[in-house]
Amino acid sequence: MAITIFSGQVVGLDAQPISVEVDISPGLHLFSIVGLADKEVQESRERIAAAIKNLGALAPHKKSQRVIVNLAPADIKKEGPAFDLPIALGYLLASGQISFDPAGKLFIGELGLDGTLRRVSGVLPTAMMARDQGFTHLILPRGNGREASILDGMSVIEAGSLSEVIEHLSERTPLPALAHAKIRDAEPEAAVDFKDIRGQESAKRALEIAAAGNHNLLLSGPPGAGKTLLAQALASILPPLDFEEALEITKIYSIAGKLDENRPFISSRPFRNPHHTSSYTSIIGGGSYPRPGEITLAHRGVLFLDEFPEFDRRVSEALRQPLEERRITVARNQGVATFPAQFIFAAAMNPCPCGNFGNSRRDCICSPGEISRYKKKLSGPILDRIDLCVETPAVEYEKLESGDEEPSETIRGRVIRARATQEKRFSGSAIRANAEMGLREIKQFIPIRDDLRPTLKLAHERWRLSARGYHRVLKLSRTIADLEGSADIEARHIGEALQYRPRQEL
Repeated sequence: MAITIFSGQVVGLDAQPISVEVDISPGLHLFSIVGLADKEVQESRERIAAAIKNLGALAPHKKSQRVIVNLAPADIKKEGPAFDLPIALGYLLASGQISFDPAGKLFIGELGLDGTLRRVSGVLPTAMMARDQGFTHLILPRGNGREASILDGMSVIEAGSLSEVIEHLSERTPLPALAHAKIRDAEPEAAVDFKDIRGQESAKRALEIAAAGNHNLLLSGPPGAGKTLLAQALASILPPLDFEEALEITKIYSIAGKLDENRPFISSRPFRNPHHTSSYTSIIGGGSYPRPGEITLAHRGVLFLDEFPEFDRRVSEALRQPLEERRITVARNQGVATFPAQFIFAAAMNPCPCGNFGNSRRDCICSPGEISRYKKKLSGPILDRIDLCVETPAVEYEKLESGDEEPSETIRGRVIRARATQEKRFSGSAIRANAEMGLREIKQFIPIRDDLRPTLKLAHERWRLSARGYHRVLKLSRTIADLEGSADIEARHIGEALQYRPRQEL
């Protein structure tokens, strides 16, 4: 007779329930795992056998018997070591060595050879699936529980070993359920405050607009002008996360295996800053089984690419979809996954290879051809998706000595007020900021007065705006008006928005 233990498998950003069916019958020794199991799952046979042996029970290889483990449904690829615990419990239950009712219980966990339970990734989406599927108990390794305890409606139980799980299930030594944990509010985790940055008023203004409307920006200037500091300070003026956003980000980091045991949930907006030598897969996401990359890890936060032209051309071109659609689709042999990519894209670059083109203090040693080739590393379609292009000139001595700079806290207050206006505007929809508007929303929420149409027509012709560029100017104008507290878009808002368009359109 076959018995069934329940577990879960992460597919993309969600988890699917997996039935672990174990059947034992007389015959020549066989311990087989079927159901589209990958190499990691197949290797679990040896870990499970050793863990059961060291528990003092009869392991599968000690008897002349056929042990068949089926992971259902068979059309979902099973990967990772999280099936160790349910398979071991299923075998012990099927062989009559333990007794318990598996109904309503879901198990995940990797086994060591001595029976210890080790942490696994993807616990939060698995816990969310378990709760939605009506499971009442989630049993998992010690160190994973706090991650799942932010959910209501289910008992989350941690165990340090297979023997502890058995003692709990037999009710000889019950394990306590973890108390419900709340995602704590946190201040922005930024290493740089705006008050620490001297000068660069134009760039600071652009960063405030970007934060207020979730717009993309590009900083261009000579080395040492403060481009990296400005991008790092952007995180300090972003509004706090709400619960749904925090849960969404924590889920992503859980799947990626990037949650700290001491910090099992994300309560501040991510700031991702990959090096320009990072691989295509690490940025975009992928692997044999699609996993989130830096684009998705920056969800609801900031993705900063310093020395943007030095990134692999494939990386910059792959940004087209997420910058436009706010999601990234990764297709691999083992499956297709769509990950969220709702972030502020911030990039920095030098004006030329040596960095001194246009610098009044230092001579540029680059030839016109080298400068042209350097700038052409960024294609027109990528630049067209950037709302704010800002020059960051070298800082004058007088600015370096000045100490009267506006702090991030003050700027953040204006950003929060502008975001509150947008939340009210988009109430009842999935849109949270102006940059996320599509054509339908632009038509609905950005009405153009007749007196502004000549200005827009002139701008469209003079700046040679694409259709995408035109609509981005409208969305940027709407954000500038929100920062000002203006109900309508005025000519001055459009004029400021046009100043930030890429120079390639001139």
